Amino acid sequence: MKKSSFFWISFSDLMVSLFFVMLVLFAVALGYSENERRKAEAARQATEKQLKKIKEIQESTKQLPEEYFSYQPQYKRFKLKKQIQFDRGKFVIQPQYKSYLIEVGKSVQKLIERLKIDQRNSDFEIKYLVVIEGMASSNDDYSLNFQLSYNRALSLYQLWKNELIFFDPEICEIQIAGSGTEGLREYSGADEYKNQQFLIHIVPKIGRIAE
Repeated sequence: MKKSSFFWISFSDLMVSLFFVMLVLFAVALGYSENERRKAEAARQATEKQLKKIKEIQESTKQLPEEYFSYQPQYKRFKLKKQIQFDRGKFVIQPQYKSYLIEVGKSVQKLIERLKIDQRNSDFEIKYLVVIEGMASSNDDYSLNFQLSYNRALSLYQLWKNELIFFDPEICEIQIAGSGTEGLREYSGADEYKNQQFLIHIVPKIGRIAE
């Protein structure tokens, strides 16, 4: 047989081999691409599921009773419906407000207990930060408004403790804060004194979210 015949036979075998190699590589690449597509789709669905849960968690913190609280969407916060007033430079809660504030504390306590029960039936880990924020007015020309606003918030927390109103530390952390005369101010001018009020913030602290 001529050498040219051997060459073409060998060349033909080589081409067939290369064809099968390319076919295998194509199949592997196609399979890898499909696998990556499925992973990406699963990740997208998991992310959408997690975002839905986060929105549900955020909405759950807006369940404070309308009897005592009004939600201000423009500030994304709750404030007490009843205007609480203090003497100039004082942080002691006046007697006429105490029964109302005690009921406010009980309503927050009930919400935290309900959130704890809801969490037991869910597949995510979450705790809540309850911030009691005191505010002050700038119209009284008092120089220690930051300390004053903090002490006002602390006086509310102490009132609740004295009335055995506690928040389960297993799910809830309490923070006392005073914003003085700064931060988001709802009132100005002749009504500026109304800024001395209590704000209640319930902030979800999201941990692991099961997929």
